[in-house]
Amino acid sequence: MITDIPPGLFGIRYNVPVERQATKPIQIPVDLIVRPFKKQVNKQIVLIEAKSAGDYANVNKRRKEETQKMNQLKREYGDGINYLLFLCGYFDAGYLGYEASEGIDWVWEHRIDDLTYIGL
Repeated sequence: MITDIPPGLFGIRYNVPVERQATKPIQIPVDLIVRPFKKQVNKQIVLIEAKSAGDYANVNKRRKEETQKMNQLKREYGDGINYLLFLCGYFDAGYLGYEASEGIDWVWEHRIDDLTYIGL
C-alpha cells in the first residue's frame, strides 16, 4: 500500500493499486511517488506525472486522462494524495486552465525549485 511508504523514500515508474467496483483491481502507473520527510498540510504522498509536449495539439488530447487518473487515486487514497504534473515543453492556457479547474497542479521543468513548496 502506498500509504505505508516510510518518510524520505521514493519510487520511479510505480504502479499504484486501485480497487474498482464490480471488476478486479487495476494498477495506475505513476512516474514518481515520494513520501516527503515533512508532510504538507494533510498531504502524505506526492505523485508526479511527467508530461512533455512538442506542440500544443497533442496535450489537449490527453488532459482528460490525467483527470481520470487523479480522480481514481483520490477515491482510493483520499486527500492524503498530492497529484501534480511535471511539465516540459508546450502547454497552452487552455490545457493549464482545464487541469487547474480539475484540481491538478503543475511544476515547470525550468522551475523545479517550486517542488520545495510541497516539501520536496
